[in-house]
Amino acid sequence: MNVNFLKSFEGISKPVWILSASMLVNRVGSMVLAFMSLYLTSDLGYTKSQAGLVLGAYGTGSIIGSYLGGWLTDRRDYYNILVYSLIGSGIILLPLLFATNYYFIIINVLIYAIVADAFRPANNVAVGYYSTDENRTRSISLIRLAINLGFGIGPMIGGLTAAWIGYKWIFLFDSITSIMAGIVIILYLHRKQITIGQKTKAAPSVKSSVFYDKKYLLFLILVSLYGSFFFQLFASVPVYFKEDLHYSEDIIGYLLGLNGLFVVLMEMPIIYRIEQKKSLSTWIAIGCIMMSISYFLLAMNYKHIVIALVYTFFITLSEIFAMPFMMKYAMTKPEPERRGQYMAMYSVAYGISHIVAPTMGLGFAEAFNFPLFYFIAAIASLILSLLFYSMMKSSTA
Repeated sequence: MNVNFLKSFEGISKPVWILSASMLVNRVGSMVLAFMSLYLTSDLGYTKSQAGLVLGAYGTGSIIGSYLGGWLTDRRDYYNILVYSLIGSGIILLPLLFATNYYFIIINVLIYAIVADAFRPANNVAVGYYSTDENRTRSISLIRLAINLGFGIGPMIGGLTAAWIGYKWIFLFDSITSIMAGIVIILYLHRKQITIGQKTKAAPSVKSSVFYDKKYLLFLILVSLYGSFFFQLFASVPVYFKEDLHYSEDIIGYLLGLNGLFVVLMEMPIIYRIEQKKSLSTWIAIGCIMMSISYFLLAMNYKHIVIALVYTFFITLSEIFAMPFMMKYAMTKPEPERRGQYMAMYSVAYGISHIVAPTMGLGFAEAFNFPLFYFIAAIASLILSLLFYSMMKSSTA
């Protein structure tokens, strides 16, 4: 396994490594989404539904920012988008240190998400340009490894921060790391590097637009549904752990961090072994099945922490099998002049998930209960596995 782990990094370009380093720094502090629902309900005393609306505002901003980022990437130098998004989002986050007014928090989170998520399509396009068909899935997985390594460390720090000095200091830490990630881009990913081989600025043809690609649009709908259930990990599951299972904030932070550490340890070796062996549709369908198993475990409503650990393991397997291959399909589907738009719409699909996940999960739990919702999520995940496989089985990808 150690040999395979090292081999899985072979041939990945230097710019992808630099982008990964930037993402690592950024994600060490990216705890806003993971702890926002707990901060609003436990610290500020808002209801689950109100917390869900704030997270829904994040999703709305994510959609706007993703599309705006993709539009700019197809027309401008995406180096600037990377830098301005990271540094700008870090600055915009600072008012949350002091904000308690509900409507101000919603607006601040909305603007933060717009600026922060403009980064995603620009980053994805950069990875596409600095990888080849042979190493593209591994390049994607390296970016995800960096993200999840940061996320593995971040929630642990966040949980301890919340438990010892308060939730609001999480926002300061996140702000600092976002600005530092932008500085990494400025210092090491020079403009000359990022623009080598960049596409010409000729206007893309109308017929190449993503809105004419019906199969891709169906794929995006399924991605959004997948994300709506997967992101319960950050939306409803922390509240479930806190209120129903009575775990402390630091334990919840460790569990969320464990998800990231599992990805770091397992994804690159797994991708190295499987990326050329079966179709994309097979691995994505398997990922949906893993998600179904994870929510069946939560639906049991068994309070022992072993169940929470096993849930974390299976939800991690879900993203390892599904997400890199979803992104590979999204990245390789369009013509070069439309790559920004296609990747923007892929990010928009996840932005919709960020709206649906908290409003659906927390709203349903408030009206009924968490275990019933997780049982429904488990059944829906099985259906999604069949839909992904049926839709993609004839794909050239």
